[in-house]
Amino acid sequence: MAHDATPTLDPNAKLVIRNIGLLLSGDLNRPILDADTLVAVGGRITAIGRAKDVDQEGATTIVDARGSALAPGLIDSHVHPVAGDWTPRQNQLGWIDSTLNGGVTTMISAGEVHTPGRPRDVVGLKAMAIFAQRAFTAFRPGGMKIHAGAPVIEPDMVESDFKDLAEAGVRLLGEVGLGGVKDGPTAKRMVGWARKYGIQSTIHTGGPSIPGSGLIDSAVVLEADTDVVGHINGGHTALPDREIRCICEGCGRGLELVHNGNERAALYTLRIAREMGQLDRVILGTDGPAGSGVQPLGILRMIAMLSSIGDLPAEQAFCLGTGNTARMRALDCGLIEEGRAADLVLLDRAQHSAGRNLLECVQLGDLPGVGMVIIDGVPRIGRSRNTPPADKMPEVVAG
Repeated sequence: MAHDATPTLDPNAKLVIRNIGLLLSGDLNRPILDADTLVAVGGRITAIGRAKDVDQEGATTIVDARGSALAPGLIDSHVHPVAGDWTPRQNQLGWIDSTLNGGVTTMISAGEVHTPGRPRDVVGLKAMAIFAQRAFTAFRPGGMKIHAGAPVIEPDMVESDFKDLAEAGVRLLGEVGLGGVKDGPTAKRMVGWARKYGIQSTIHTGGPSIPGSGLIDSAVVLEADTDVVGHINGGHTALPDREIRCICEGCGRGLELVHNGNERAALYTLRIAREMGQLDRVILGTDGPAGSGVQPLGILRMIAMLSSIGDLPAEQAFCLGTGNTARMRALDCGLIEEGRAADLVLLDRAQHSAGRNLLECVQLGDLPGVGMVIIDGVPRIGRSRNTPPADKMPEVVAG
């Protein structure tokens, strides 16, 4: 197993990406930008525009996009890491690196719940969360950014436990409902403590996914009032439509759709959010590793499904897996804007797709081909080993 340390960024490194055929911003309000060149210095975007209007001098790395599209690196809002790039859930190595090959540059833990012998006592669960936060801050396979250390709350916790966790650097709660807290009043009290100390919360929604979890229905979800309604389309078993609608209309929180959930329920949620004019609440995850395996292309598959079957313009579908999640999760990536981290993916229409270009390819339900993934302004992989080959392939021409 590789042991990739946190990369050291050169503050003077200058990346120029030129000859971009299509620039997807990740922003629902303006999903396509009129630009063909991007510049990043020290791992952050400094300019976006036409080649003649931006400063390309002194570039240390030049990428010729060769007409392919540029998008923000995809974000998986719901994963369950455990130990490095190994998952005991499927006894599989390299799942994070494989996900990088699916265009994902950031992962958010919804709890390290598959850890063998996971402690349930307060001292143990706090220690495990702090360990995971530290470990995945230092361990970045291929450069992947993994926000981990998400404790699953238990009934014996008190307010000072959340203060301790926050002071130790923990910023996430694991899925409420995967531990001993399954009732609305207790969940509401603990979510309130978490929010007080700057810890973001997610709740399990739907039927039990693993032994030890249980049904979390709309009443509990609404009373708990977590920041994100985790897998509102079930992980795997979804709530009835009336309860999904009740959640969508009864709170203003994030609506997370996952690959390892009910596809029909995902499309139903998308329709409600669109009817309400609140597509900005919809974010995407895989909920993997899980019983159905790991999904290196899970976020791309969600984008293609929601676009093709959900009749959502492809450029908007990409926003659900990038900018929406970045804003919901308070991340500095996910949008192509000056000052944001230069976490990017170059991709294009899959060879022989019936779609004439990237957007048509996705709108027809085909997965695009990933040609390059860039994290903090540094090219990490070239042609993906997992996606179909792209029509147009970018190339590093200097650096």
